[in-house]
Amino acid sequence: MAASSDRRGVVFELALELRTAVLPSLGSHAGRAVEGSGAGGDVTFAIDEVAESFLEEFVALRAPRMAVFSEDRGLVGPSDAVDVLIVDPIDGTRPAMAGLESACVAVALAPLGDGSPTMGDVSVGCVVEIKSGDWYLAGRGQGVESSRPVGVSSTVDVRRMFWGYGFRGRPVRVVAEVLGDLIDASSVGGGTFELGSQAFAMTRIVTGQFDAVIEVGSRLIDEIPGMRLEFERVGGGQVLNNSPYDLAAPWLCLTEAGGVVTDGWGEPLDRRALLGSGHEFQMSSISASNAGLHAELVRAVDLGVARVRAQRA
Repeated sequence: MAASSDRRGVVFELALELRTAVLPSLGSHAGRAVEGSGAGGDVTFAIDEVAESFLEEFVALRAPRMAVFSEDRGLVGPSDAVDVLIVDPIDGTRPAMAGLESACVAVALAPLGDGSPTMGDVSVGCVVEIKSGDWYLAGRGQGVESSRPVGVSSTVDVRRMFWGYGFRGRPVRVVAEVLGDLIDASSVGGGTFELGSQAFAMTRIVTGQFDAVIEVGSRLIDEIPGMRLEFERVGGGQVLNNSPYDLAAPWLCLTEAGGVVTDGWGEPLDRRALLGSGHEFQMSSISASNAGLHAELVRAVDLGVARVRAQRA
């Protein structure tokens, strides 16, 4: 069994080299060609296939005793694997195809155990920005290292909040109704952003550029009758909310930096399954720079969901 420092090194090396492999395709129109669909249900573009192919080569040479769970391939690996790498080779495929900054490689690692690890088992997480090369590397209980200055904000006033949310694959009108009061409150004194990458948005909290990131899709499906059909309509027959591979690495980076991350109800993510895709594994999330702001956001989301439920009653 490799030492913990070796595991950390593998995670960091994989994230950096995946970034190098993908960088030449950033902003390329050839990268927009549709190659099929992945295990998670999302469209697989040519740029995704470049990343997944490199991932297979890297693991075969550098970490042959590790299993891998990725967005497009699902779980693969040897029967005697002890650890599993949870990899989103491109978190923010669409920004990557457009050549924008908000596209990242996200890699996490956890002991495989009986084959059913949870988010709380994640021991290493790394996020690397594809365009800039900036990186964030966290070890459980060891804090977070970064190529950029790290420091979460102390903002507790939603009117001064800079924050992000996601609309890709979600019915916009419903999500906007849930988040509408927060968007209105912060749109002048603060700022609201849809950046196309959960990992990029969450690491903006690590750097102090953002105060929060909110994603409510899974909660809406679980609480409001008929909502799943609306998500499947927008997602081309699939539910495309955030899966564990979207959250595992930035979640560890942000919590090790002192931030707060929960599901859409304000409950911890630790017991949520780490390996899987599809709605039963997907997670809504409320991420904030501090506990005071997080409590305000949970209250606002509760009110927004209740408002949508009442409208549809």
